[in-house]
Amino acid sequence: MENKPILAITMGDPAGIGPEIVTRALSRPSTYEKCRPIVTGDAKIIRKVVGLLGLTLNVRAVQTVADARFEFGTIDVYDIDCVDLDTFAFGQVSAQCGHAAFLFIKKAIDLAMENEVDGTVTAPLNKEALNLAGHHFDGHTEMYATFTHTKKYAMLLADEFLRVIHVSTHVPLRKACDLVKKARIIEVTELIDDACRQFGIAQPRIGIAGLNPHSSDNGLFGNEEALEIIPAVEELRRRGFDVEGPVPPDSLFAKAKCGQFDGCVAMYHDQGHIPFKVVGFNWNKETGRMDSVKGVNITLGLPIIRVSVDHGTAFDVAGKGIASDDALLLSIDYATKMAINRRRSR
Repeated sequence: MENKPILAITMGDPAGIGPEIVTRALSRPSTYEKCRPIVTGDAKIIRKVVGLLGLTLNVRAVQTVADARFEFGTIDVYDIDCVDLDTFAFGQVSAQCGHAAFLFIKKAIDLAMENEVDGTVTAPLNKEALNLAGHHFDGHTEMYATFTHTKKYAMLLADEFLRVIHVSTHVPLRKACDLVKKARIIEVTELIDDACRQFGIAQPRIGIAGLNPHSSDNGLFGNEEALEIIPAVEELRRRGFDVEGPVPPDSLFAKAKCGQFDGCVAMYHDQGHIPFKVVGFNWNKETGRMDSVKGVNITLGLPIIRVSVDHGTAFDVAGKGIASDDALLLSIDYATKMAINRRRSR
């Protein structure tokens, strides 16, 4: 047991599906076979969800990681008692829950920075609730960067066989085109190469997308490829990276899905997110529900491990007992692999 990494799993926004998917994931023996999980959250909410799901699990509130038992059948909660059940309701945006989600995340970061846990896994938060509570962040990534004092970082989306990093993320599309620069392309390629090695891939092969249709067709549809992307690819090859590009963006992700690339560099948010979610989100027409919502979000460049589900709080189904924990289980898998490989490299 002591060789298994300790993971702090945040509860997410209490009013969303975070508490449910966390509880589901920790009701599975397989989770405890790979890691030692501790939830940073409110023990009252986890107890409420255990009852909602009809599970026979104990919920144990602790105030230190050292007090956790990490035993299947008992959920250890680093208890941040901050939700008033008299005013709480699933599926509702509130400042109370936004503040709670902030506190859960901050505690997980602190525990990782103090080396009390080996990595962190985050359940979804609601940005509107977060900002209502006075915490003006765009999301998890910016919070982690702020509280770990990290200047250079990037978002990596990962599934079982598709891994995508972005040159830019939460900016207007017009600005995203201006951010396609040689230095940034090199920076994020270095980050995804290092991440793939942490996943156990010895010699990662990275595909780098073009920005324009057909990667500009030799300048017919734009010049960003000639001015920024091709020079970045050439420099990366000189440094010993196994890269190909610019690969036309309409074929890069299909090639990666088939195993041609271990990782992909997307030039902007939707270029990478759309194919990723087409692969990972599977809707069942007959049941009117998602069969699976896979995919994780990993923040690279941090001094600590942060892996998150790549979906939102889903207020429309929160509290109904039907949310899938597929993405959280995959997040735990990735965080475990990263923690083990970081330990080996020290």
